Amino acid sequence: MEIIKKYFKELTERQIQQFEMLDELYRDWNAKINVISRKDIDNLYEHHVLHSLAIAKTITFRSGTEILDFGTGGGFPGIPLAILFPECHFKLIDGTGKKIRVAQEVATAIGLTNCQSEHLRGEDEKGKFDFVVSRAVMPLPDLVKIVRKNISKTNRNVLPNGVICLKGGELQAETQPFKKVIEIDPINNWFGEEWFKEKNVIYLPL
Repeated sequence: MEIIKKYFKELTERQIQQFEMLDELYRDWNAKINVISRKDIDNLYEHHVLHSLAIAKTITFRSGTEILDFGTGGGFPGIPLAILFPECHFKLIDGTGKKIRVAQEVATAIGLTNCQSEHLRGEDEKGKFDFVVSRAVMPLPDLVKIVRKNISKTNRNVLPNGVICLKGGELQAETQPFKKVIEIDPINNWFGEEWFKEKNVIYLPL
């Protein structure tokens, strides 16, 4: 938890409490339904919570922003972002029912009222959102094909509406079709831990 406070110094008591609760909840759920690699659960805050919050270094969502977390798994990046931006609304979807149940139960347990989870494939999501966020779910061109229909035409943030992804490794092939407009922010610009090397936040206006 200290790693979150290190990079996000303006947290309220409520937010600190919600972040602190995640450890026990994810350990508990992970023992029943494997949403995080068992070897990785001890790195929950660095590899999952802080990684999700890298998106908040690229954009500060304005109050009222609607965000879709596509392929959320057990709730990443949606749940950490929903804690950080209580004035925004997050919809978390995943095609795997067991995983979405974990996201739902965790959000309820920490009292997130701005976060809704649904067992749904991206192709079947009909809603309109300012941003779609995701964490290494699929290659960017495939994701854009599915979610383009879900991006609202009305902008309310400093950045125009679009897709914000967390991705690592070799990106050239999947970013090539969008190279004129895409922005790639290396996460180790903000977080000094070794694990974030070669990990990026990718922003694509749509």
